[in-house]
Amino acid sequence: MTQHAPAILQSAPFIRRYPGNPVLDATKVPYPTALVFNAGVTKFNGKYVMIFRNDYGSLVDQTLEPHHTTDLGIAYSDDGLSWTAGPKPVFKMHDEEIIRAYDPRLTVIGGRCYMCFAVDTHHGIRGGIAVTDDLEHFEVLSLSTPDLRNMVLFPELIGGKYVRLERPFTVYSRGGRDRFDAWISESPDLKHWGNSSLLLAVEQVPFANDKVGPAAPPVRTDKGWLTTFHAVDVDPARGKHGWEDTWKKRYTAGIMLLDLEDPRKVIGMSRQPLLAPETDYEIGGGFRNHVIFPGGMILEDDGEVKIYYGSADTVECLATAHVDDLLRLCLEPEHR
Repeated sequence: MTQHAPAILQSAPFIRRYPGNPVLDATKVPYPTALVFNAGVTKFNGKYVMIFRNDYGSLVDQTLEPHHTTDLGIAYSDDGLSWTAGPKPVFKMHDEEIIRAYDPRLTVIGGRCYMCFAVDTHHGIRGGIAVTDDLEHFEVLSLSTPDLRNMVLFPELIGGKYVRLERPFTVYSRGGRDRFDAWISESPDLKHWGNSSLLLAVEQVPFANDKVGPAAPPVRTDKGWLTTFHAVDVDPARGKHGWEDTWKKRYTAGIMLLDLEDPRKVIGMSRQPLLAPETDYEIGGGFRNHVIFPGGMILEDDGEVKIYYGSADTVECLATAHVDDLLRLCLEPEHR
C-alpha cells in the first residue's frame, strides 16, 4: 500500500533561515553558470569551504546544457555567511564511460578533506570518494558499483573502520518503482566497502512516500551522531513546478540521532520535517521547485549548527539552529 505524505509540511519552529539567502547563486560565480546548488561544506585549514555543483545553461531561457558539462566549483568564507567563489571549477569527471560527477559532500578525517560525490555513467549511477590536501588536486580513491549515490562519510573512524551512509537504487527488490532507503556500510581503507545494513526505510518516515537517504555528513554530539536526511514525497496531482512540464516530487529535510559507538542504531528521529519548502526561493523560480537538500552541517563551538542546503535545485542557502533544539527534536519529538 502506498504511503501518503501530508499535503502541508512545515519547518521546525526554531529553524532560522539566513536573511541573506541564497548564500551562493550563479550571479556570485565569476564564470558563466546557471544552477549552483547541492554543495558540500566543511571547515578546513582555518576556512569555511564549500564545493558546489555547477549545471550550465540559461536561467533566462530556462534551458540546460548537456549533462556532461556539469562540474564542481569552490567557494571560501571566513564566517560561513559571506562566500567568495573561486575563479574556476576544481573538479570534473568525463570520458567515454563517465558522463559527469556531481552533488559533493565534504568530511575532514585526520586532517585530510574527503569528498563523496555521485557519478553518472553509461551503465548506471556510481558513488565516488576522493581526497585532497590543498583543495586544488583531488585523488579519486574509489568508485562504487551501480547503482549507489548520496554517500556521506562519518568524520572519524568507528570501531577502527570508516563508516558511510548511502542510498542504493534498489528498484527490483522494492517492486520495480521508486522506493529508495538509507543504508550504512563500513570499510577498512575507504576502497573496500561491506557489512552493509538498512538504516532508515521510507515507511519509517511519515513525511516520505518515495525515498529517503543521507543528506549532510553526520556531526558528533555528546548524545550521538546528529545527521540530516532527505525525504521525498510524490503527489501525482502536482503539475508544473519548475522548468519541466511536470514535477511531482517534494524534497524535505529530516533529522535523526545515531548511537556514537554503533551508528547502525537510531536513537531518535523527528517524525516531522526539520526543513520544508516554504520561502519564495524554495517554492518558486527554480529549476525544480519545492526542493530542499542539505549537503553540509557545521556544529560551532557556541552550539549553533549551520545547515547548508540546495534550494529548488538552483541556489545554495543556509539555515541555523541550536544543537540542543535539534537533539530535543530527535529525542523528545512531542516538544516540537
